[in-house]
Amino acid sequence: MSTKDTVLELFEKNRGFYISGQQIASELNITRTAVWKAVKILQKEGYKIEAVTNRGYCLDKDADVLSVRGIRSRLSEECAGLRPEVFLSVGSTNTLCHEKARSGEAEGYVAVAGAQTAGRGRRGRSFYSPAGTGVYMSLLLRPQGFTGDQVLGLTTMAAVAVSESIEALSGKKAEIKWVNDIFVDGKKVCGILSEALYEVPSGALQCVIVGIGINAYAPEAGFPPEISESAGCVFDKPEVDLKNSLVAEVLNRFMKYYDDPKSDAVYDEYRTRSMVIGKDVKVLKKDSALKAHVLDIDRDCGLVVRYPDGTEEVLNSGEISIRV
Repeated sequence: MSTKDTVLELFEKNRGFYISGQQIASELNITRTAVWKAVKILQKEGYKIEAVTNRGYCLDKDADVLSVRGIRSRLSEECAGLRPEVFLSVGSTNTLCHEKARSGEAEGYVAVAGAQTAGRGRRGRSFYSPAGTGVYMSLLLRPQGFTGDQVLGLTTMAAVAVSESIEALSGKKAEIKWVNDIFVDGKKVCGILSEALYEVPSGALQCVIVGIGINAYAPEAGFPPEISESAGCVFDKPEVDLKNSLVAEVLNRFMKYYDDPKSDAVYDEYRTRSMVIGKDVKVLKKDSALKAHVLDIDRDCGLVVRYPDGTEEVLNSGEISIRV
């Protein structure tokens, strides 16, 4: 553990109380200069640490800032192999995991960020990822025996895990728009992007990166005009360590499903939470938008639709637009 992390751990144990630089230095067996440098780094990373002459340093008791310790302290036994790393800001947590995967990083690495400058959504779209209001994380997995078709199942697990976590922490009902969006009160609060990397030239599945972006709070200036009508947030106001709790809750629930991929529990939850079964939708394909009625979601989480001419199709990828 780095000096910065040990100092942060001490602050979190004494949240809301002042600790002198000398006390910190003595307890951690480091110099006061090292303490000062660690505090400066933490402040730069967004931690609200007040420094007062003759009193010392104090971490805001109401701060809701992501931290490795805050996440790890809430992880279940199923998550023992996970290795979360927290960043103030990154280009994209998915891109970071791609780089880690190519350098040989083992399964279980989790990149967590408070902001993304180049967040990515499906079909090459950007994903709005402002600082201070969201939780953006990507999990590196190396599933054994998986085929490319089974990657959709990991997206399903993530969607259910996020939905359950949102309900557990906010009390609000969370619904899933096939295949990867989570809605609360009719607004999108989360997007999921699962990406697979394959061996060359064998074509074998090398790893899967599951990226999750959640709007925890509404931005002070509101959402950008282009998404202001469709975007929402999970929580009404910040609370201490709520984002750490959200990350841990999602990981705990996801790993429970990941450890038992043949269970029907994920499918049952996903289907129950679907906001499209029984609805009229538009199936967006390359050069067309076809009207259809959603009949069901099958065991592989394919979307079963019927077109106006009576023909039916099972969609295993793509995108739908709900007609309001």
